[in-house]
Amino acid sequence: MPEAPDLEAIRGSLNRTLLGVPIASAELRAPVVARFSRDEFSAALAGNRLTRVERAGKFLLFRLTDGAILVLNPMLTGRFQYVPPGERLRVRTCAVVLFENGRQLRYVDRQLMGKLYLVREETLATVPQFAEMGPDVLSPAFTEDEFRRRLRRHPGMIKNILTNHAFVAGIGNAYADEILFAAGIHPYRKRTQLASDEIGRLYRAIGEVMDWALPIVAARMCDELTYEEWREHLRVHNRGGEPCPNCGSRISQITAGQRITSFCRRCQR
Repeated sequence: MPEAPDLEAIRGSLNRTLLGVPIASAELRAPVVARFSRDEFSAALAGNRLTRVERAGKFLLFRLTDGAILVLNPMLTGRFQYVPPGERLRVRTCAVVLFENGRQLRYVDRQLMGKLYLVREETLATVPQFAEMGPDVLSPAFTEDEFRRRLRRHPGMIKNILTNHAFVAGIGNAYADEILFAAGIHPYRKRTQLASDEIGRLYRAIGEVMDWALPIVAARMCDELTYEEWREHLRVHNRGGEPCPNCGSRISQITAGQRITSFCRRCQR
């Protein structure tokens, strides 16, 4: 699932390469992911230009010169490509935007879980889940006081709270594992079991993990969007059975539904 570091890298790459470049054409190949028709997609984008790409939580906002906003929530399996037109189309390429520089921006979603919306500023809050988002994980407004205040509303397991976009926007499954590992907190502990100093440690771990991951993912992305998410730098997530980088004991891994939870039983009691 694309999370704040991934989407920040994509946002930065697109802002460096595509702002102001005229859009030659746009094709919606999988209407099931869009809340508009093929014709509406083509008419809204063709001849337009991007003024900037923004991120809000796990949403990307493509702002166009005429004031329209293409909003994308890539969900679990949405991915991007920025490639020459001759590049082979991946299975379930949902949308293709051709720019006059001769390259295409493609949105690929192998499980068709993502959602696309065309709105304007005054209707942005009508996008499902957008208005319900908590503060962005990278926002200066997400202070420790705000973190503690919001945390008091949630009595459940701490990993579920971290991945709840209504609590904080931008943290998904992988980085929740990394944050909890950095904080030394077991992912299945309940919020009510956490002492005040543990809550402070958890808040600091969020900032530390984001500060550590953002430049790594951005450097990997550079100016070319890679289809696969970069996860090689992660220390515990999806590394079940490998030695813990702190203590050397085996990393535990539990899979429930489509979600993997990885942690060290010794470091995260």
